Amino acid sequence: MRIVVLHGQMHKGSTYNITKLFLENLSDENTEITEFFMPEDTPSFCIGCFNCFMKGEEECPHADKVQAIVKAMDEADLIILESPCYAFGMSGQLKTLLDHLAYRWMVHRPHPKMFSKVGLVISTAAGAGTKKVTKSLKDNLFHWGVAKIYRYGKNVAASSWESVKTEKKLKIEKEVKELSGKISKEIGNVKPGLKTKLMFHIMRMGQKANDWNPTDREYWLNNGWLGASRPW
Repeated sequence: MRIVVLHGQMHKGSTYNITKLFLENLSDENTEITEFFMPEDTPSFCIGCFNCFMKGEEECPHADKVQAIVKAMDEADLIILESPCYAFGMSGQLKTLLDHLAYRWMVHRPHPKMFSKVGLVISTAAGAGTKKVTKSLKDNLFHWGVAKIYRYGKNVAASSWESVKTEKKLKIEKEVKELSGKISKEIGNVKPGLKTKLMFHIMRMGQKANDWNPTDREYWLNNGWLGASRPW
């Protein structure tokens, strides 16, 4: 199994440590893990040039950094997005990366491999806000076409992993173990649900009538999706 992790931060706090617990529970001797840390691996801010939409992702001025991450995601069986809650949202550095991946949404050019992958989103907060963060991260995975997505958010009531109460850590460890078991069973066995198929159908109708973006329409044509073929 191949796992790619997009860490929304570089400090090793509660979100990082919970992500590591997941990796320990999900991994065996055959597991390959690739990790990216924001902001070290964050590309420069998206400048809204529309090159990725209109000309192709390779024309993005930050393509070298973005496409290295995209390649790792395409090769992974499980994609993990994680971020602590910052002001009731994901970290700005992770959002900067995700801005560059809008061309991969179903409305534009979703990669066919995404429709057989599993996703996991993780967030922690000292107070509240993890529900909003995990929803936003899940929305990105959904619009990429990821077939099955799990969420894990935890309000840890502490500003560092070291100060999280022991009983809370034990509960987290139990929850992570249980959820990891469910995820492991899904790897290699998932297909898109009705919601994803419906969204794909709506986007397909839009591409049939697309007269403003030939790059997107040609992509759908080349994949056979405007005909009988589907990415699942």
